[in-house]
Amino acid sequence: MPIIDSSLAVLSLWAVLGYLIGSIAFGLLLARVMNLGDLRAIGSGNIGATNVLRTGNKTAAALTLVLDGAKGAAAVLLARLFAGEDAAQVAGLAAMIGHCYPIWLKFKGGKGVATFLGVILALAWPAGLACCLAWLIGALVTRISSMGAIAAASTSTIFLVALGYGSAFFLGVILTLLIFWRHSENIKRIRAGTEPKIGAKKA
Repeated sequence: MPIIDSSLAVLSLWAVLGYLIGSIAFGLLLARVMNLGDLRAIGSGNIGATNVLRTGNKTAAALTLVLDGAKGAAAVLLARLFAGEDAAQVAGLAAMIGHCYPIWLKFKGGKGVATFLGVILALAWPAGLACCLAWLIGALVTRISSMGAIAAASTSTIFLVALGYGSAFFLGVILTLLIFWRHSENIKRIRAGTEPKIGAKKA
């Protein structure tokens, strides 16, 4: 049973821990270990799985996707284990912020999609699976990764409420807004018809 403690001090601690977990730049680390170059100088300059895929290394991209998702889930599950549900939500949000704005990279991080899905899966796995399906459908139909992200974010709060996880409603809304904010340029390119397809290499 978790030791439930929702005091401000405990929640603040898990906010810091969640941020630190989320700020681990797995894409950047894998690119260096696998001699793929500096992701910040490749394609979009993003540190996430989609940009890793632009290096042509599918294994590195898959590992980045899994690890970025796992860190979001880990932040939630550890906080839930030691401090309860409130701390889990705080840690999940902090992990997302850490991925998007890591202090180690001068607050220039990824778009947060994999971490977002990991957080939702750990908070409420049925809703998380539904979001993953929404991402998959959006990405496969359009062959645009950001469309999958937008589909998953747009439906996440609906899935949380519909599947009985209404306590995470406000977190779902905040995460959705954060995903949309991080994809604002992608949305502009989608409207202009210039958003690159999945796997396309950008010179």
